[in-house]
Parts: sequence; C-alpha cells; structure tokens
Amino acid sequence: MAHGIEVCERPEDVLRFPCELGIVVAYGQLIRGEVLGRLRLINVHFSLLPRWRGAAPVERAILAGDETTGVCLMGLEAGLDTGPVYARESTGIDPEEDLGHLRSRLGALGDKLLLAELSRGPQAFDHPVPQEGEVTYAHKITAEDRHLDFGEPAIIAQRRVRVGRAWTTFRGGRVVIHEARVRNDDGRSAGAPPGLIVEDHVVTPDGLLVPLVLQSEGRSRMDFPTWLAGARLEAGERFGP
Repeated sequence: MAHGIEVCERPEDVLRFPCELGIVVAYGQLIRGEVLGRLRLINVHFSLLPRWRGAAPVERAILAGDETTGVCLMGLEAGLDTGPVYARESTGIDPEEDLGHLRSRLGALGDKLLLAELSRGPQAFDHPVPQEGEVTYAHKITAEDRHLDFGEPAIIAQRRVRVGRAWTTFRGGRVVIHEARVRNDDGRSAGAPPGLIVEDHVVTPDGLLVPLVLQSEGRSRMDFPTWLAGARLEAGERFGP
C-alpha cells in the first residue's frame, strides 16, 4: 500500500470500500454486474464512440486511415463499450503518426478531460448522452494485421508499420519494418512485381514504400542503407513470398 492508498487486484474488491465513483482505464475485461449495480464506473475510452468499441481502438483507427479520433468518458454497462457518454474530445491523426505517439497524446487528452469533469463535482456525471451513429468494433490486433502485403497500396503498408511490429519475409526469414514513409512512384516502377527492392524503396501497385528502420530475425535494428549493404541484393530480389 503505497502513499496510504490500498491497491486492489479484482474489480469486486472495491465493494469493500465506501466508493461513489470509479474510473476505469485500459481494462481488458468486462466488469461483473454486481459491481456495476453498486458503483458508478466511468471508462476513459480512446475513440469517438460508437466508432471503435473494443480492445484496440487506436490501432484500428490507424489501420483504417481515420483522420480524426479522440477520447470519450463513458458510463460502463454490461455490454462492450455500449454505455452513454459524459464528455468527449477529438483530435486529428497525423498521417505519419505511429501508435506510441498517438496513444500517448490520447492518454494526456484523456487525463485533461477527466480532471476537468471531476472538478465540476458529481453533477458532471448526471446527464450522459446516448451513443449515436454507426457502430464499429476494434477487434484485437493479430499477426496477420501486421503482415505487410506489398500487393496492397504503399499507404496501407505504411499504416501497418505505424501500428508497430509490421513484418514481411526475405530469403525465408522474417524482417520487421519499424519505420517507413510513402513516396510517389511517378510511373517508374510500372510492371515491376510487388515487393521488389529497388535502390532505397519497395515497389507496391500504388506508390513506393521507403523503409527507414528495419530488423532481420536475430539481428539488431538498423537503417535501410546499412541493411542493404549487409544483404548484398541480387537482381530481382524482393520482400514477401
């Protein structure tokens, strides 16, 4: 018990205390009805509900190419992120922004929003607004979501890189691309197979992906020119099967 604050490991433990309000952040499981029935719980959710209910709202926003996301303070219900919204704040998503940076910004935005609402007293949570609009679900990110298919446009590949641990294969081994940017093709790679490595870029059907930092299996991270120097490419070699 640090600083005189008791720490609980199970949601139902809070019922031992005379609490009136609970704050939930990044808790990956549904909370039981007994707790919901006896304690008002406010969840800090990193999306503009009802878009991206579920486990991976920040990742799904990036993968979908959303230009805007935000934070909602919502009341917990038995359903998955179905509760009414007390307050929300939106923010733009930079097309180069990676998951870590965006999640950090949303955390700071959520802290600011929550403290502002708490400063208004209990009445701040008396009149929630039901969620309205099209519902989408942010399912957990899988290895396939991170798989770089160079048959897709370069912008799609870059989004996978921005989410983190995006991978492809080279000479039978796995390669993780940690950072990349997109460059216009200008028609120079017309007819080239997807995944072909040419100079400092990788060919896709719509634009070029320029790896900046990558990592072969069992090796350290390195910039792309260093990786190329070690690989000693043969003509026609490419990423992917």
